[in-house]
Amino acid sequence: MSEFGTALRAEWMIDPTVTYLNHGTVGAPPRRVLAAQQAIRDEIELQPATFLLRELADPEANGSWVGEPPRLRRAAATVAAFVGADSDDLAFVDNATTGANAVLRSFPFAPGDEILVTDLGYGGVLRAVDYAALRAQATVRTASMPRPGAAPEAFVDAIESAIGPRTRMLVVDHITAATALVLPLAEIAAACHRQGVTVLADGAHGPGAIDLDIPALGVDWYAGNLHKWAWTPRSSGILWVAPEQQAHLHAPVISWGYGNGLAAEFDLLGTRDPSAHLATPAALAMLAEFGVDRVRAYNHELAWAGAQLLTDRWGTAFDTPESMIGTMAAVALPAESGSTTDDAKRLQASLLAEDRIEIPLAAEGGRMTARLSAQVYVDLDDVGRLADAVLRRL
Repeated sequence: MSEFGTALRAEWMIDPTVTYLNHGTVGAPPRRVLAAQQAIRDEIELQPATFLLRELADPEANGSWVGEPPRLRRAAATVAAFVGADSDDLAFVDNATTGANAVLRSFPFAPGDEILVTDLGYGGVLRAVDYAALRAQATVRTASMPRPGAAPEAFVDAIESAIGPRTRMLVVDHITAATALVLPLAEIAAACHRQGVTVLADGAHGPGAIDLDIPALGVDWYAGNLHKWAWTPRSSGILWVAPEQQAHLHAPVISWGYGNGLAAEFDLLGTRDPSAHLATPAALAMLAEFGVDRVRAYNHELAWAGAQLLTDRWGTAFDTPESMIGTMAAVALPAESGSTTDDAKRLQASLLAEDRIEIPLAAEGGRMTARLSAQVYVDLDDVGRLADAVLRRL
């Protein structure tokens, strides 16, 4: 895969003076996909009313008909095939957090019900859980999860043992945001269903990063981003909903599609720019051209090798099983680098300002970690640059 790495940096608009090791935070679409998105915007402006009112979404809900499937449904069919799903069960959302909000704000929680989350969950989604629980007079329980280094089955056991008699739903990351662990989601979902608990998967880092067959995971809902690892422009995500969970689900914004099913409710949210969603087929086509399996393999191998390089250079430990690493790795920094959130913020700002290295740092339990994101425009020399920059500060 020698053609990946430095040779591909010109395909992205990222500042060439920056070592960008942070693809996982907001994503970065290739130039070619951005051009496809702009072409869609240009087409909209030729006939805005025709495009947005007659061609974009469900013609029955919209009162118009142009004789072919709506544009958003055609794009959704492409994405559905990519994640092993039926397009009737999939809707576009702005991002995974929006999808999670739709589920949490629609689900018929009753007073005294319990929502189970984990201490590895993403902060934005955890706040949505708190809001939904408050409105329904439900409670929130947090499962204490094993730390990196534990075997996959330990994560299943931790969740299963935290389920209580009033637990109605588990909200769990597929790939954890801060610790970059690929959790055994199918096994977790099976354990929850054995006890009558539904599962909302936060798959923010799933589509494009790992081989994904959403229905096979056995979850009830899967909210994922396309603008991270699937090369789609921001902001674009998906919400997959099991057929048996669709009747009570509604979009966060109620508009013309209300009452007409999943596609109509989520596709018709009022006037907005749909170009990011509609550019998804172009992004997936480019990913296919590069070879989806080859891209994933390169990113995984780089994340794994990068973690080994950093720990070797910094004298720290990295004992996460390789099966739990996707395209990112959270690596412990030297103890001398600091231990608090303020230390992490200062070092992260310093690395960017002085060394032109973009990477997120975090602090937990008296240690700091760097979350390395691998992408085809990054190579091991970039990771070595980070290792050197940290060592110079010791």
